[in-house]
Formats: sequence, structure tokens, C-alpha cells
Amino acid sequence: MISNIAPFGDTIANTVYTGKSMGSRPIVVVYPFVGDKFGGSDISAIKLIEALQPSEVRPVVVLHKPNGDFVKYLDKRQIDYLTVKVSVLRPRYRGAGSAAAAGYLYTVARLIRFLRRHKADIVHTNDGSIHATWGLPTVLSGARLLWHHRGDPAGRGINLLAPFIASHIVTVSNYAKPTSPLLPISARTSVIHSPFDHPEPLLDREECRLDLVRELGLDEKTRLIGFFGTLIDRKRPIRFVEAIHAFCAQHPELTVAGLLFGSPEHCGERLDVEVAARARELGIEKAIHLMGFRSSINRLMCAMDILLVPAINEPFGRTLIEAMLVGTPVVATNHGGNPEAIVDGETGYLVEPEVPSAFVPPMAKLLKDPSEWQRVSANAQKSALAHYGIRPHTEKIMHIYRELAGRTA
Repeated sequence: MISNIAPFGDTIANTVYTGKSMGSRPIVVVYPFVGDKFGGSDISAIKLIEALQPSEVRPVVVLHKPNGDFVKYLDKRQIDYLTVKVSVLRPRYRGAGSAAAAGYLYTVARLIRFLRRHKADIVHTNDGSIHATWGLPTVLSGARLLWHHRGDPAGRGINLLAPFIASHIVTVSNYAKPTSPLLPISARTSVIHSPFDHPEPLLDREECRLDLVRELGLDEKTRLIGFFGTLIDRKRPIRFVEAIHAFCAQHPELTVAGLLFGSPEHCGERLDVEVAARARELGIEKAIHLMGFRSSINRLMCAMDILLVPAINEPFGRTLIEAMLVGTPVVATNHGGNPEAIVDGETGYLVEPEVPSAFVPPMAKLLKDPSEWQRVSANAQKSALAHYGIRPHTEKIMHIYRELAGRTA
């Protein structure tokens, strides 16, 4: 794994593409990331990058803060990246007058130089901070901006800024489409679901489950209920704890353990601490396990008897589809993009959001009736395999790249 520091000086000259003529060279696409945080949007972007044909696209991965789990993920997958020494703008940041303005102008100037030096055709941005940081420099450099929206459909950036500067907008679901854009954008907006690997071969579920049960020192009959995702308020990890408590109260005859896989947001609220505190308040601290960030998703998903998704305003959660792909039944809130992935009662269950007790009936049905578990598991897997894959995602994104770069017939 090679990481190049790109201080916008001569040291980056050897990374600039100087091969084919402008008309036949690969499309240069820059993918900026914050770098110190790691979530589903980052995984989706890397899945796309890995699927691109080098003859058609030359990806340039850029990190602002090369530390944490995301860098480990890139190293493991042997993804090369550059590091840029400029600050990331925060969409909700309120700066200190002229000093903040001067800092922003400095950032813009440096990124313009970076993009021109790398002969960037397209900048593909994937989260709020990156949209805010790279949007204007992209336009001023002469490159095209592909704004990949994976967040709140009412967000200010997607409604106020993107309509003016984005060459094309991709949303991960119909739910995520901007609700009140300042300019008409329908002609340059596409809905493209995130890319997913199809697991092959399928793992032995009972073996995966017992590995975790033994790791945690639990009784082998314990049923495992999973939560996967960054521990942020939108994903409602506290509601997950409350749902486990509600189930234990109503069904003491079944022993369950709630496992939360994920880390708190970097420099954000310590919801891991709040999760542990809420479990103690409810008297179920022995049933709640903070597992931290782990990367072997398929094996962990196979170990779960059920995945709970208590999130609200979730545009289109990766973990929901990852669970379906391995046949783990999902109980999710009837909110955000979840209804676009789950047919209630057929490929999973949808429940009222913000009501922890609403999770209990479908959980009991799945855990007490093996035939129901098998039915939902089979339906979910069949649906996910039919509708989600890396190839259709990549083909749709490539169509947009070609249009933006003027490579269509």
C-alpha cells in the first residue's frame, strides 16, 4: 500500500497521468474522503472504485485525515490514496468572520490547483463535509461534479447548493431525493442503489453463531440480535437497547443478547457510553454487548438470528441489504428508505418508528417459529440477490461518467 502526501508541490508530479491523448485517455475521477471516519457510504464508494475498468477510468482516491479504520480498510484492499493537507469544511460550522473566509479561500485555491494538476474530469463526492469542501473548487477548476447524496432529503446542501453546482446528482433511494431544491434538477438526478457483493459461498450459520456465543461466554442457546452501524443518533442505538429490554420483559422464556457492531462518530457524541448507561438503567447490561468496529461483515451477519434496524431518516442502509443477502431476517422501522427494500411480512418486517415495543411481535414470531424464520430468510435472500449487485451499480454510474466527460456516442 502506497500513500502519497500531496502538498500541491512538485512531489505529486509523478502521480499525474501523462499517457494517452485527451480524447482516448481514461476518464480521471477524483474520490475525496475525510479519512478519519468510516461508514456505509465509504464502503459503497470503494466497491465502485474496485469495479471500474482501468482502461476507462483512472480513480484518484484522496484523504484529508489518513487515520482510523478507513485507512486500515484501504490498506487491506490495497487501494492507493493521496493525502491533501487542507481542512475539511463542516456544513454546520459557523466560522469567525474574516478568518474563516480567508481559510475557505485558501482551501478552494489549493484544491483547484490539485484538480488541475491531476487533470481531473470528474469529482465524485460522497458525504456532506466533502460536498461542502470540494464542490466549489471542482466547478472553478473546470471539472464536473457528481454529487452522490446518501443523507437527509431535506438537507440544506442537497437543496440549496447542489442545484447550482452539481453536474449530476445521484441519490441512493427515492426517499433520499431532495425535497425542495432551489432549481429544477429532475433532468440531472438519478436514483441508483448502493453496490453489494454477493456472498459466495454461504457460510455455516450455526458455526458463525456459536463462534460469537463462545467469544462472549454466553449460553449456547442464546439467540443473537444484531445492530450494525456507526453509533450516531439517526441510527437510534438507544432504541435498539430499549427494544431488547421490551423483548426480555415480554418473553423471559427466551434468552437473547443484543450485539452492537460499530463505533461512535469521530469527535461526536459518545453514544457507546450512553448505550451502556441505558442498558444499566433498564437492568439488562448483561444482555447488551458493545462489539466495536469489525470488518468481517458476512460472517457476523450470518451469526445473527435477527437484524434490528431502529434508524429513522435512513436513506438506504447497507446493513439491511447485507443481512438479506446472507438470509438473516430483518426487522426495521417503516421509515426512510427501508420500505423500498423490504416487503412487510414477506422479505422482512416493518414496524412503527420510535416505538421499541413494536419490534417485539415480529422478533417473537421469528424466534419461536422456525418455519417462519426460514420463510422470511429465503424470501429476503432471493429478493436481495435479484435486485442488488455491484455490476448494475457500476454500469449506471459509468453511464453518467461518460455523459459528464463527453464520451457518449
